[in-house]
Amino acid sequence: MEQYRIQGIHCKDCAEKLEEKLNQSQTEPVISIDYSSQRMTIQTSEVNRYAIDKILEFEKVTKRQVEKETEERAEHHHNHHSHHHGVSQPGNGDATRNITIVFILNIVFSLLEFIFGFLFNSMAILTDAVHDLGDAISIGMAGYFQRLSTKEANERYGFGHQRFSLLGAVFTALVLLVGSVLVLYHSIPRLFNAEAVNYQGMFWLSIVAIIANGYSAWLLSRGSSHNESVLNLHMMEDLLGWIGVLVVSIILHFTDWYVLDPLLSIAIALFILYKTWPIFKETVEIFLEATPKHLSKSDIEESILKLDDVSNISHLHIWSIDGVEHAMTVTISTTESSIDRHNHIKEQIHELVSHHNITHKTIEIVYDPDDILAVSLKKRND
Repeated sequence: MEQYRIQGIHCKDCAEKLEEKLNQSQTEPVISIDYSSQRMTIQTSEVNRYAIDKILEFEKVTKRQVEKETEERAEHHHNHHSHHHGVSQPGNGDATRNITIVFILNIVFSLLEFIFGFLFNSMAILTDAVHDLGDAISIGMAGYFQRLSTKEANERYGFGHQRFSLLGAVFTALVLLVGSVLVLYHSIPRLFNAEAVNYQGMFWLSIVAIIANGYSAWLLSRGSSHNESVLNLHMMEDLLGWIGVLVVSIILHFTDWYVLDPLLSIAIALFILYKTWPIFKETVEIFLEATPKHLSKSDIEESILKLDDVSNISHLHIWSIDGVEHAMTVTISTTESSIDRHNHIKEQIHELVSHHNITHKTIEIVYDPDDILAVSLKKRND
């Protein structure tokens, strides 16, 4: 029995159809595909491997033997960040549940903050209440988009619905950015007109907040999507902010340095801006189909050019579908006329880029018997 890790299937129905097609190419049904684990199992070694490879190539599905994948995992993790397979993996049910729990905690606690913020006359608590209410709204939207992202591919969304999760990340990041600017706008005047606050109430409220936000951050830290990453940043920032409120309330117990309250609000807002902007920028770049930042287009181009029988390369485009799973199109030229050689070149390219989680590949081969394109390449280099 052989097991393979497969990439490029985006719905359970697609997996069932592919399994049926593979088995039709064999004398008996010996191939099974488990969509939830993204695994293909071949029950016996007596199979038509050529037919299997051709069908997978046609369906743009990449296979990697499990044993080989295990050996290379450490190196793969060392070269760039390790990710799970986006929103296509089984953990998405956990992601949706976790986001829902965090949403309920935030909406309830933000209402409590408004009440106690006014009672304690604390600008830090009131601004955090506004921030948490924005968090709750954005988390609700993020949860909605996360559920949409788990839907399977259809005629309208051929790549699946992964990018809906990114919409949640963009919305959440915008709320953080706008909310932080508003906090700065309201807190800076309080630096010059500090007012007394109820530091005892701040102390006990901060204890409850640290517990709630700490639990929320722990829930979301186990996720892998951009959506969960941004929401986890929300919770970590809130946790740090409430630790700051706790420290300030203790200091105010012994002093009358009420200016610390608006100072803390400003510090939290600046920290949020500093941490959120890079994530917002990266998510927008995914929508704009920029080359993933951890991939080097020039290195991949150079590696393809080094392959036997590849004389030139053009129109190499690499973009990300959801920040985890990537796609690529490329045109190459060769002096080889043999269909077998063309197929071998494609197999080499598939193997070369599969290490970068490029699961969707369109490779066009231009037959160039006079090597005209290679000469053009040399002229450009000169």
